[in-house]
Amino acid sequence: MLLPELLASKNIILASNSPRRKEYLQQLGLVFETKPTNADESYPDDFLASEITDHIALQKALAAGALKATDLLIASDTIVWHQNQALGKPNNEEEAVAILSSLSGKTHEVISSVCLRTAEKTVVFNDITAVSFKALTLEEIQFYVANYQPYDKAGAYGIQEWIGLIGIEKIEGSYTNVVGLPMEKLYQQLILFVS
Repeated sequence: MLLPELLASKNIILASNSPRRKEYLQQLGLVFETKPTNADESYPDDFLASEITDHIALQKALAAGALKATDLLIASDTIVWHQNQALGKPNNEEEAVAILSSLSGKTHEVISSVCLRTAEKTVVFNDITAVSFKALTLEEIQFYVANYQPYDKAGAYGIQEWIGLIGIEKIEGSYTNVVGLPMEKLYQQLILFVS
């Protein structure tokens, strides 16, 4: 039995406003509603890498409150992890340019965590993808930031956008994870979750 049939009796809720996450779930053939939560996205100072995204994905899922028996909530969080530091979404042009300059010519990790939650159980899992940028010129970085305004993206870039086309030399791991939802892993985890 394929996933849409397995989940036919579930009221699937995506706790995200991300157009990319919505598109991926639609491509899986799932019928769902979108209900972003206002979760506290802070985390303890000693958390590293996937501990951060696991924690925030769980907080997003818990912020949805009580669930009905048929509800299946999907919450997610993505960060760029570089030089032992989490790079979130830039607040302005200056921050976006600084983040992309720090990633230029280097390899970083993109970490996405997903929380699956029903009234009875909660599961959190994550995926990590290594992404290598070529050495970007300041002109390329400034052009991208000015024209694509990546203020809603962890690490100040979207791999599916211009900067990804001209600047990514190599990725090791899931492409969809870099976009914000590790689809192959999510597919497998959803099957396990409802079986």
